[in-house]
Amino acid sequence: MCDYSLEAYQSRPAAVGEKLTLGRFASGSMGFASGTVCDTAVCIPAESKLLLEGIGESTQKEHGVGAVEEVVLTRLEGGLYKDAVRFSNGAELLLQRLDVGLTAVVMVSGTELAEPSYSEPVTVREPELV
Repeated sequence: MCDYSLEAYQSRPAAVGEKLTLGRFASGSMGFASGTVCDTAVCIPAESKLLLEGIGESTQKEHGVGAVEEVVLTRLEGGLYKDAVRFSNGAELLLQRLDVGLTAVVMVSGTELAEPSYSEPVTVREPELV
């Protein structure tokens, strides 16, 4: 998932295990890139699990989180920017509000979570009549 504000840039999908850096692109928008040069946006599917490292002190205090946190990438509605992270305590924060230089390791891709699991049989229940 890449915020629409990064559509003008080349992009590619993120890989599980990849370490990315949050940076400010020339447009002023924040997004993930591989390395410190923001010329190609690395898109991460919604519901992906990330390990964030280097969370700033002000963010830690304001949202009750640590310097390193596991988060889920999500989308928020109603604003100019949509891409956000959800911390384990439920706090949600736009990528635009995080610190430049923060790193993220993609632990689980949201596309993996969306794939159906065929290891367990699916039970179909008939609707009950009332």
